Amino acid sequence: MPYRQDRPWLDDAAGRLIRPYTVSGGRTRPTAALDLLSLVMATGAPPPAPLGPEHTTALGLCHGPTSVAEIAAHLRLPAVVTKVLLSDLVDCGALTARQPRHHHDSTDRSLLEAVLDGLRRRL
Repeated sequence: MPYRQDRPWLDDAAGRLIRPYTVSGGRTRPTAALDLLSLVMATGAPPPAPLGPEHTTALGLCHGPTSVAEIAAHLRLPAVVTKVLLSDLVDCGALTARQPRHHHDSTDRSLLEAVLDGLRRRL
């Protein structure tokens, strides 16, 4: 099956038909401060100009708060390329972004015990 209709930029035999950095115009630095755990969400405002298919797909994934890492996985793009695309959408007002809430003391014993207890229950 050489060309998949559901993923026009992928070919089953050859893989990705375009280089990942082509979709970001060769840019490797996002203008918005995003990390893998940043949450982005669509604002409902349409982008002012037509965007590429990856921008449109990314925007479609953001109906609720979604992490940058999750969007990168769905797009099958490197995280830095995804950050550039999402940054474009933040800049034009189509997305909002916020940093995740981190627990101030990552070595909090009660938190670590709760995580360990949860893992034990799942195994």
